[in-house]
Amino acid sequence: MWLLDLLNKRKGSDTAEMSFLDHIEELRWHIARALAAILVAAVILFLNKSFLFDTIILGPMHTDFPTYILFCKLGHWLGMGDSLCTGAIQFQLTSIELTAQFMIHMKAAFMTGLIITFPYVLWEFWRFVSPALYEAERSKVNGVVIVGSLLFYIGLLFGYYIIAPFTVIFLGGYQVSSLVSNIFSLDSYMETVSGLSLTSGLVFEFPLVIYFLAKLGILTDKILRKFRKYAIVVCLFLAAIITPSPDMFSQLIVTFPLYGLYEVGIIVAARVTRRRERKADLENLS
Repeated sequence: MWLLDLLNKRKGSDTAEMSFLDHIEELRWHIARALAAILVAAVILFLNKSFLFDTIILGPMHTDFPTYILFCKLGHWLGMGDSLCTGAIQFQLTSIELTAQFMIHMKAAFMTGLIITFPYVLWEFWRFVSPALYEAERSKVNGVVIVGSLLFYIGLLFGYYIIAPFTVIFLGGYQVSSLVSNIFSLDSYMETVSGLSLTSGLVFEFPLVIYFLAKLGILTDKILRKFRKYAIVVCLFLAAIITPSPDMFSQLIVTFPLYGLYEVGIIVAARVTRRRERKADLENLS
């Protein structure tokens, strides 16, 4: 309700005030267009089953996955021999329910369709919210969509190519006893890979979240700098959870980008705070 009230309050003087039902109708069409785009992409991906599963979802199960090749070459370059090379995948996938593979196929197509159309979905959301913004703020909407989409995709690729492979190799080869074989369900594997990738994509939206919190005056760069030492500990803790592998090398690979996002957040908050202070000074002078 608060958003609908805000939409009405900030409408231009040349635009008639919209009723609650008008807003609901407008929102319905934004959602419908976004869903239509997702479904079109999902249908295309559904029809390309081999590419969707063998190339994308099951990619980290292949020994020729780009991440494994890159780290193997890195290990040789650092004089570490084959210590960073990935051996044979030590687990198998299975499907034990009659409808499981078909339902997973549909789920995977829809999820990947959402990822592909994310910029459009975000744009539709901002088209609905934009009437609640002032004219100066409205001009920045496209920039928010571009930056938000870029951060999401960077995080998604980081999760898919860095976090997910480490997790798959470690958990896939982990055994409490040689008498216990690792045979996982396809659904469990897909949820792990997609969950890590999507979570990473959302985590990389942190600078954008900081931007809006700073715009609202809730956060400042001074507050973020004050908690910098705690942020390092939190990043290390998150890296230890995200990468179950016990070696420090893989954990540091995840820690550096996470802490880098925090530092970017400080820079963003500082710029927003300075702009807000300059605007306040100009208003006081006038």
